[in-house]
Amino acid sequence: MTITFDNILNFRDVGKTVNDHLGRKLVREGVLYRSARPDEASPADRKRLRDELGIKTVVDLRTKTEHLKQAEKRQASQTDLSDADADGPVQIPGVRYQQVKVTGRRFEKYVVGQLSWWNYFKLIILFALGYRVEAISLISREVLLPRGLVGLGLVTIDQSGAEIADTLRTLLAPSSTPLLVHCTQGKDRTGLIIALILMILSVPASAIDHDYMLSTAGLSSERETRMKEIREIGLTAEWGDASPDFVDRVVEHIDVKYGGIEGYFDSVGFDASERQKLVEVLGA
Repeated sequence: MTITFDNILNFRDVGKTVNDHLGRKLVREGVLYRSARPDEASPADRKRLRDELGIKTVVDLRTKTEHLKQAEKRQASQTDLSDADADGPVQIPGVRYQQVKVTGRRFEKYVVGQLSWWNYFKLIILFALGYRVEAISLISREVLLPRGLVGLGLVTIDQSGAEIADTLRTLLAPSSTPLLVHCTQGKDRTGLIIALILMILSVPASAIDHDYMLSTAGLSSERETRMKEIREIGLTAEWGDASPDFVDRVVEHIDVKYGGIEGYFDSVGFDASERQKLVEVLGA
């Protein structure tokens, strides 16, 4: 069953996607969902999320800059802000919201540390003057573009372990599921979180890759708009699509650097007992 909405892109039931691809049940269905930002969800969309799918928790992986840009977009279009803070996301009454900035302080410190002293000085001035988008563009040009989309994902694995563990712990909280996890496009940060969860569940890499690559089609209807947003922060068109080698390189990186998924999560403090609880929540 394809799940469609008026104004929510790239939405899918992770369990059903994986199970249908494999032809067998490895992941519990109707428990873990993923999508692009649901900020423009129509009243019917919001009702379906809460009442039909029974979503109890929404995990938002975005940054403050992304929230501010969305608030500006809503204000420009005169969207009703009654369920949103002035600079926060629209929320559905009765649903619990958890914001986890997956690119957290350690990640930011690492990225800023890659700048030259001159560019670091420029970055500070831009942020101090309120030019957040221009500051992000500087980082994109000097740090992100040279590493590429997949390289950024590997940096996230290494530098954002605490935030990744916190995101997974949300699934372990009592009455937290069904749960929806999203970022802006629901492709890269969301894709990484979902890939790591599926690795804990011993899902074959081919099925993880299948789920990840569905984002290209899932975002196709807004490609032109996304390309504009991507260029505004200094990135190129390749950052708008799912990368064909993303999952393979994530698996390889974790195997080589950490000795496997267990070694990785041990290193970030998401221990064996928590991983077993996750299996109990999400395993078929």
